[in-house]
Amino acid sequence: MTLKPLSRRLRRPGRDRGALSLEFAVLIPAVFVLIGLIAIAGRVTGAGNTVDSAARAAARAASLERDGATARSKAQAVANDMLAGQGIRCVSSSVDVPTAGFQAPLGTAASVTVTVTCQVNLADIAFPGAPGTKQLRASFTSPLDPYRQRP
Repeated sequence: MTLKPLSRRLRRPGRDRGALSLEFAVLIPAVFVLIGLIAIAGRVTGAGNTVDSAARAAARAASLERDGATARSKAQAVANDMLAGQGIRCVSSSVDVPTAGFQAPLGTAASVTVTVTCQVNLADIAFPGAPGTKQLRASFTSPLDPYRQRP
C-alpha cells in the first residue's frame, strides 16, 4: 500500500473556492464605514478649529474697541469673515458679545467674552446614517485695558 504525501491528503480540491469573494463581501462595507467615519470626524474637527479661531479673533477685535456697540458689530464682522474665509458654511450661526465689561469704571479689570455658534452641514458627505448638521460652539475671553478711555 502506498501512502499519498501528507500535503495531498490534507488538501481537498474545491473546498476553498469562493473564500476570497466572501472575505471581500464582508470587509468592503466595513472599510466604507471606516472611511465615512473618518470623513465626518475630519469635517467636525476642522470646523471646530475654525470656530475656535473665529471666537478668539472676534474677542480680540472686540477688546480693542472703546464702546459696546462698536465692539459687538466688530466682533460679529470678524467672526463671520473668519468663518467664510476658511470655507466653513454654517447653516446658521450666531455671535454673542456681552458688553457689560465696557460699563466698568476706569482702573478696574474688565473683559469681553465672545461666543461663536455655528451649525455645520454634514449632509454633503453623503454617508448613510450621518447626522445632517452638527452644532459647534466656542468661547474666548479677552481682557479690556483698564486704563483705556470708555464712553
